[in-house]
Amino acid sequence: MKIAIIGTGLVGSAWAIVFARAGCAVSLFDSVPGAADKAVAMIAERLRDLEHNGLIDQSATVLARIGQASSLAEAVEGAAYVQESVFETVADKRAIFSALDNVVGPDTVIGSSSSGIPASAFTDHVACRARCLVAHPANPPYLIPVVELVPAPWTSPDTMARVRALMSEVGQEPIALTREIQGFVINRLQGALLSEAWQLVADGIASVEDIDRTVSAGLGLRWSFMGPFETIDLNAPGGVADYARRFGPLYKDIHDSRREVRDWDDALIAEVERQRREALTQASLATRSAWRDRRLMNLARHKRAMADRDQTEDS
Repeated sequence: MKIAIIGTGLVGSAWAIVFARAGCAVSLFDSVPGAADKAVAMIAERLRDLEHNGLIDQSATVLARIGQASSLAEAVEGAAYVQESVFETVADKRAIFSALDNVVGPDTVIGSSSSGIPASAFTDHVACRARCLVAHPANPPYLIPVVELVPAPWTSPDTMARVRALMSEVGQEPIALTREIQGFVINRLQGALLSEAWQLVADGIASVEDIDRTVSAGLGLRWSFMGPFETIDLNAPGGVADYARRFGPLYKDIHDSRREVRDWDDALIAEVERQRREALTQASLATRSAWRDRRLMNLARHKRAMADRDQTEDS
């Protein structure tokens, strides 16, 4: 199966790893001269890291599945699926979907990596719009497998079904939204937590470091293998309904105690920035990002081993 990746920045390059790792032939295209070359170099480095951590067998074999196209038409020729990952602006996305509409095959499905712009904002004008949707990943998708599929009002059910099946086939964990909503699901959930975290700092309740620790040493440990509803289902003797009756009033009081959501104004941003730079210098951000990815690789390897063990015990 051929997959076309349009836009080869961090997200596009990460998508290339997802599909090539699963055995697909991947064709890269970027309108910026030299961008695809840089992407291939970065992909090669990431693949070596994955091999070193036991998450793929032969990095050179995976890399050999990734090629560069000299034109958009060449990239999408014969492709079953196109993953668009250009700049996150309506203008850029409308332009690339116009260009894709002129060259894409009659059966090719197109997913956008858009993290917040709905497909209805940039696919209303194209003839292939029934085969277009948002396929928004968490970053990086080759380590964090969830991908949210968001239809425009005109996206066909067949398109949703095909992309969901494809994402499952290549090792991702797709979730399907029934309709467009601002921020989709990932950023709405993340945004709720971030809003409360910023407010706690603004109110002087806890430090940035301690709020981070609350998640990394607390909530996040459970969330790494189960979601919020399963968490509360297991946290009361009678399950989720019991939990809701026991703690619903507490959460209602917490909600009612909140003032209006505070803007992340310059003063608040400066305070959070000050605390973060005390913990991690600006020059160390890239090193810490690499540390994060190594931790994610270790977690991915552990979760794979646990899934294999669960399957063995169930059989």
